[in-house]
Amino acid sequence: MTPLVSIIMGSTSDMPVMEDAAKFLNEMQIPFEINALSAHRTPELVSDFAKNAAERGIKVIIAAAGGAAHLPGVIAAQTQLPVIGVPIRTQMGMEAWDAMLSIIQMPPGIPVATVGVNAAKNAAILACQIMALGNDDIRSKVVKFKSTLAAKITKANEDLAKIKYEYKTN
Repeated sequence: MTPLVSIIMGSTSDMPVMEDAAKFLNEMQIPFEINALSAHRTPELVSDFAKNAAERGIKVIIAAAGGAAHLPGVIAAQTQLPVIGVPIRTQMGMEAWDAMLSIIQMPPGIPVATVGVNAAKNAAILACQIMALGNDDIRSKVVKFKSTLAAKITKANEDLAKIKYEYKTN
């Protein structure tokens, strides 16, 4: 099975966050791979990965990083594939603003789509939506998933309607 999505993180300490992306892709039956690559500690491996990802069949790269968060941008600079950045909240106390700004403030010509802090599931959903543009099977899975979102809100409103308060009007 050839992976279509590559989940890359600066270190395995990011895995608890990135697990949400892996779980979603797995539920959607989208083949994916997970690797730890560091823009600072393994720059040659990052470069090799980025330059060869498309040839290996990868369609979208999800790259997570905390702190200075160079990994998504370094990958985006070396591939034609779409890169989705996931800023990771670290223990450094900056509430992930450093990671967010490092990922979204890319120079012209090197875009990195960026989701919210620790929003790995949204990155996986966006990766599927991108791939759905050229793949009817993935498109139907995305459509089905999106329909479940509305059903959850309908159910939530039904449950809320059962809650009684003296002055509640609905």
